[in-house]
Amino acid sequence: MKSQETMLCCLMLFLAMECSHYRSKVSIKDGDKHQHPEGKLKTGTIQEKCRGPCLTASNCSQPCAQHFRGEIGFTCHQNKWQKSTETCTSLSAETFFKDFNSALRLSVAAASVPLYVLDFRAPEPLESVAQGIRRNCPVDYACIIDVVKSSEATSGNIAFIVELLRNISTDLSDNVTPEKMKSYSEVANHILDTAAISNWAFIPDKNTSSDFLQSMNLFARQLHIHEDSENIADELFIQTKGFHINNDTSEKKFNFSMSMNNMTEGLIGMIEIPRQELWKLPPNASQAISIAFPTLGAILREVHLPNVSLPRPVNGLVLSVILPERLKQVLLTFEKINKSQNARAQCVGWHSRKRRWDENVCETTLEIMNKVKCQCNYTGMVMSFSILMSPKSVDSKVLDYITCIGLSISIFSLILCLIIEAAVWSQVVVTEISYMRHVCIVNIAVSLLIANVWFIINSNFHKKAQDSNWCVALTFFSHLFYLSLFFWMFFKALLIVYGILVVFRRMMKTRMMAIGFAIGYGCPLVIAGTTVAITVPEKGYMRPDACWLNWDNTKALLAFAIPALVIVAVNLAVVLVVAVNTQRPSIGSSKAQDLAIIMRISKNVAILTPLLGLTWGFGIATLIEGTSLIFHIIFALLNAFQGFFILLFGTIMDHKIRDALRMRMSSLKGRSRAVENASLSPTNGSKLMNR
Repeated sequence: MKSQETMLCCLMLFLAMECSHYRSKVSIKDGDKHQHPEGKLKTGTIQEKCRGPCLTASNCSQPCAQHFRGEIGFTCHQNKWQKSTETCTSLSAETFFKDFNSALRLSVAAASVPLYVLDFRAPEPLESVAQGIRRNCPVDYACIIDVVKSSEATSGNIAFIVELLRNISTDLSDNVTPEKMKSYSEVANHILDTAAISNWAFIPDKNTSSDFLQSMNLFARQLHIHEDSENIADELFIQTKGFHINNDTSEKKFNFSMSMNNMTEGLIGMIEIPRQELWKLPPNASQAISIAFPTLGAILREVHLPNVSLPRPVNGLVLSVILPERLKQVLLTFEKINKSQNARAQCVGWHSRKRRWDENVCETTLEIMNKVKCQCNYTGMVMSFSILMSPKSVDSKVLDYITCIGLSISIFSLILCLIIEAAVWSQVVVTEISYMRHVCIVNIAVSLLIANVWFIINSNFHKKAQDSNWCVALTFFSHLFYLSLFFWMFFKALLIVYGILVVFRRMMKTRMMAIGFAIGYGCPLVIAGTTVAITVPEKGYMRPDACWLNWDNTKALLAFAIPALVIVAVNLAVVLVVAVNTQRPSIGSSKAQDLAIIMRISKNVAILTPLLGLTWGFGIATLIEGTSLIFHIIFALLNAFQGFFILLFGTIMDHKIRDALRMRMSSLKGRSRAVENASLSPTNGSKLMNR
């Protein structure tokens, strides 16, 4: 008895010395190991960085914190040590079924356990965890959940849990019940937490995320559901659903609503099995299973390919579906995480063998601001689907080319328009109405010219100026001059109505000028200034990706859209009034007269449409969900070439301007001939000789 007590004391002294020796080798900085409330995810095992000289591309390693095995690797980058890999793990086969950390349990057992049993060799391989599950909880695998949930989500523990899930999916996948799938999902949910996402990047094996997804799909493939439809797992970061199907089943849908974290609203996803696919099934019942992951898209790492820039950001849920082999097609609906208009979507499927997203297995059938619908081919290699943020689609490039060419022609046309107006000004501004008409055309051309110039500057420099006061200035002046364009168009429409309704009593030119400039520049200045004053303090004036009015946060874009659309509607009514007041056919008029009247109406409408901004009405069609690309192209063509249309319909097609130009040209020719004749006259010749 006394020898046993002596042996126990020696053992405890040995343990204390070992622990003290281990602490002396590892220096933990204050605050490196964070304390968390019970039940919350822990992520604090970072040790101090290497102390040696930091040379470019050099590496070093540091041991993990106490109670963790493995090491943390650092790489020297820009003269600073940066963490590159981590293998710190506190999990082992023993931790799941034995508690070696309890001194009380050790002291009680030591009296009857020989010393050779209490060795401290390397942990047993993971296969023994599967054996322990068979012994302790073969029905539902629940005996491993508490150990996993209480562990820190270090890179090493994540890799350990992924390997554990992979072994379970291969060694314990016979007779998978909903209870087993629920426990399996709870374990997976722990390493999918948003707080653990950043630690996936430091796992040395870059295929770990792909192995995890493949293990999830493989284990779900062996699942046998009991009821007709059931929610198998409903965790925060993973949901699993399943139901029975056969050839008589109507269209079946999986509906998911999941959050990226506790604070965000639910992200929607849907999987639909078309009716024509269900007809391929045999009469006996089959089953369909689906899994949804809100955070897996940020974790999956693709194998690098030439001419492909990585990473390609995932912009929705990752949806896995397990179907009978006869079914080859599924329809999917994804809600976008980034709902910006610039966030174009590309439907993709995860190819488990190639370990990357494959865009060839999916087709985008509909894309609107918030959602994307995909039609995807289902195979044994491609069972998981999502949407990527496509940097630039072919469609958007076509629109970019149209805008670039159109703006160049438009700017040249507007400059030419202003030169012509300056050349014939004295000949065409005879009456008050004609004077104000040409004042409107000149200010419309000036406003559109300045707005187009600001637009080009915006497009080229918005990324550099986005976080500075320059971006505010760009947005303000673009907003101001586009509004001025619309308000001068509105004033021109008022002049047309004034000319039709008021015949005998005319307003003074100075008063009309004051009203025109108050409407054309005063109203836009008030609207643009008020928008800046209200939204800039809240940092909601500009978009995060461009120097233009914000929509997602403060709806500042309404300060442009509402005035513009109201003016377009009023101007459309004016065009209808002009069409109605065009000369009506008299009784007994010929077909030629009717045709002439129709041509006159068409000409008036064609002239007034660009001058009154009615082409912007096509912008309404582009805002409707599911609008065809043709409407976007028409809208881009009409508005990019608006300056050319103003030159054509507002200047060149005006017969008074043409007559004035002819007179101007003939007078210039007359002057040149007079100069020539004078230079050739005898009088000039004699004067030259005298000199």
